[in-house]
Amino acid sequence: MNAPLKKLSELSGLAFDGRRSGYVPPKHLEISPSLKLHRKWKTTIDPVTFEVVRHALWNVNEEHGATIQRLSGSPVAMYALDLNPSILTEDAEFVYFGPYMQYMSGVTDTQVKWTLENRSSNPGIRDGDMFLANDPWVGAAHQMDVMLLCPVFWKGELFCWVTNCLHQYDIGGITPGSFCPSARDAFDEGILIPPVKIVEGNEIRRDIEEIYLRSSRKPSAVALDFRAQLAGNMTAKQRVLHLMEKYSPEVVKGVMKKILTDGEAAFLKKLSLLPDGVWRDRTYVECCRPGDRQVHRVMLTLKKIENRLIFENEGTAPQAGGINATYSGWRGAIMVALNELMCWEQYYAVGGALRHVEFNPTPGTLNCADFPASVSTAPVQCMEISLYPAYNVLSKMLYPDPGLRRDAMCIGGTSQWPATIFRGIDQWGERYGYILVDPIGGAIGAFSHADGISTGGQARTPICKLPNVEHTEQSFPVLFLYRKEICDSGGAGKWRGGLSAESCFIPHGTDRITHDTLSSGNAIPTSTGMMGGYPGAVNRYRFLRESNVLEMMKQSRLVNDIDELQGTSETLQLRQQDFAQDPTDVYAVLWSAAGGFGDPLERDPAKVAADVDNGDVSEKAALEIYGVVLGDERGTGRRRAEVRARRIHDRSAPPKKLEGKALLLATENLAIYKNMRYGCAKCGADLGSIRENYKTSCIRNDLPIEASNPIVGDPKRFIDPTPQFRQFCCPGCGLAIENEVAVADDPPLRDVEILSK
Repeated sequence: MNAPLKKLSELSGLAFDGRRSGYVPPKHLEISPSLKLHRKWKTTIDPVTFEVVRHALWNVNEEHGATIQRLSGSPVAMYALDLNPSILTEDAEFVYFGPYMQYMSGVTDTQVKWTLENRSSNPGIRDGDMFLANDPWVGAAHQMDVMLLCPVFWKGELFCWVTNCLHQYDIGGITPGSFCPSARDAFDEGILIPPVKIVEGNEIRRDIEEIYLRSSRKPSAVALDFRAQLAGNMTAKQRVLHLMEKYSPEVVKGVMKKILTDGEAAFLKKLSLLPDGVWRDRTYVECCRPGDRQVHRVMLTLKKIENRLIFENEGTAPQAGGINATYSGWRGAIMVALNELMCWEQYYAVGGALRHVEFNPTPGTLNCADFPASVSTAPVQCMEISLYPAYNVLSKMLYPDPGLRRDAMCIGGTSQWPATIFRGIDQWGERYGYILVDPIGGAIGAFSHADGISTGGQARTPICKLPNVEHTEQSFPVLFLYRKEICDSGGAGKWRGGLSAESCFIPHGTDRITHDTLSSGNAIPTSTGMMGGYPGAVNRYRFLRESNVLEMMKQSRLVNDIDELQGTSETLQLRQQDFAQDPTDVYAVLWSAAGGFGDPLERDPAKVAADVDNGDVSEKAALEIYGVVLGDERGTGRRRAEVRARRIHDRSAPPKKLEGKALLLATENLAIYKNMRYGCAKCGADLGSIRENYKTSCIRNDLPIEASNPIVGDPKRFIDPTPQFRQFCCPGCGLAIENEVAVADDPPLRDVEILSK
């Protein structure tokens, strides 16, 4: 946490004080007088030295992460890149974090601050120490994300911290691999470790390591993970010490401080270009425990007030079942979008920006859960559902400025991870438990000026890549039948969202695989579009029992899609446990695609034709969603006019038109005119005062959720509430001003509220 945290004896209740700031000045840290902080630095550094040391510090992070990746034997590190290193100042401001799984570092500063306050006196923080921690109520994303914190000293003074976090193979809990979808609370999950000194005087404390490894089903794998992290910290520490020896500690610290102040200045410059306002996003998580058929609301509010941003989650449903995240997970998730949309040119240096960011959580909610809520599945559910809406609110805040508008980006793929947790006896006769990593292939959301990127990875892990099929088959007893991008999966729009893909496999080299599903976003799309854009595809499990796949393989016939096979189809539920996959059972997993930007009827027909030729969009979707009659320009014009007319067929009368030019574009399709009134950005139709929700002046069309994307099926397979795809259209020209995905009982969301310019 960023405000001073309570002592370990009070952790069990995880008391929130309702106030969270992005930066706590050193004077607020209650540390032991025996711990001396290095507080001397040069304020004037020549530009060449600054650039050399700045890039050297960045390279420390790069080498740090690569060291972990090379030394850990875990596929989690090698293929999923589920790790991240960081460098922080002596008082826990970020200098850099790495380009791996960014939300891991998003909570490192809270963890270091807690360690400074609660460990500096007893047992003390000294040169040669490292602290291991995985407690989500102190600073981890979930229990498997184990942090190793290393203080770097110079002549008896704490100079800085190098840290890392790695998702470890198995740290206990009722499910192998430690994702525990049926956990009742944290006591059903892996061991919880507040920061504990595991390295003292450059020696591993065997007693602490043995306690920590005792809970694991794969202690040798976890011990190797730990040693990879240890090597990463040692490498980074040596590199920082070498820089100090070469350039002096005052120069290196001066570079760190300048990185912070430069980042702060750049952030403030961007804020100065934007109007004050409030932006909101609402989405839903399905199935909080096995048998649950409800949906659980998640709200995100962003307030910009002069030079400060405030994030809130008020209105989010109470913590429930096994889908929760802690405050650390919520904050870390939002910081990913903040870094990528507003600090991207700072090279992963967010510390300066955080001086002007507040996080104001509501305790006891799904993404700020109180102890002892179940949180082991947080990264694939309530952290994802916290991260991706942040792209929407930040993008809408940025949009009014023409220069920053190009940084806007729609929600990407795998906005909810369709977890496939499998276990059993592998091809070598050993026990294993793992999660299918393929959905990290994700998709990148549409931009305000360009299409998204199909299977372009996940924005939260910028250098991630799909694991090679051969690597997965080498590591686990599976055989892939195909992996392919899926037509129509990307969200429609003026600019189309990236496509996602589907992986299909059977057991191989084993008699049986035991599975759990762990998913949301199968009934209600979570990769929503923006400013009239449509959502990307939902997650989808397809399971075929007793298929003829082995007969086809004997005939040397390849399987291009699971629908080509014969067998008994089975609908898997979202938290289905302990179901078996036998050698003739075929399992296909599709992950959610990316959202589209802008009204699909505004897309260049030539681009739609190219999409169809490339197999990205079907002819049916081209006609029904994009209004394009292939090869017929006049027919396309007529078709689009018909669709717009249908959108506004029940209007009572043509709307009043606003005079003059727009003063400000609030979104792609929503402008502000004189007298502070909203209007259609295309035809100028009056959409009411900016003090009101513009949606009340639009024509609202409530469509079935299946209309939002061709991949979306009947939601009643998974949930009881009725979701809708709502279109809010200009009453003058029929332009789609905005779309909503919402449960029928929820009121229209006031997503944009401009306060001033």
